[in-house]
Amino acid sequence: MTSPITVETLVPAAPADAWAAFTSPDAITQWNQASPDWHCPTAQVDLRPGGRHVARMEARDGSMGFDFAAIYEAVDAPNALSLRLDDGRMARTRFVSEQGGTRVTTVFDPESSHPVEMQRDGWQAILDSYAAYVAARS
Repeated sequence: MTSPITVETLVPAAPADAWAAFTSPDAITQWNQASPDWHCPTAQVDLRPGGRHVARMEARDGSMGFDFAAIYEAVDAPNALSLRLDDGRMARTRFVSEQGGTRVTTVFDPESSHPVEMQRDGWQAILDSYAAYVAARS
């Protein structure tokens, strides 16, 4: 198995606000895409250990789509959360206050069917979209 992949961003918001933008279903549908030709029409969040997370990802032209689905393993608002994806991989996100806002770092286990660089770039693009959403609301 390949080593976990790390992506991160600095958002101009306090940890509680960064957390809310990351975990609110309405907010997720606004930022959860890696490029403008994709979107997230729905998101469901049961933010508790054992709760379900589902974000629908679709190409805007309708050519493909999938559910990014997981179970929350740990929830420590507004500091950290861990998800166990339906395929068994883990994704952990931390929210750390620092000068200028909150450092948001996600460490995730890669899957085996796509190159690591492609996965890193995709997850980073989604996190960049999240950062732009937070910045626009600050």
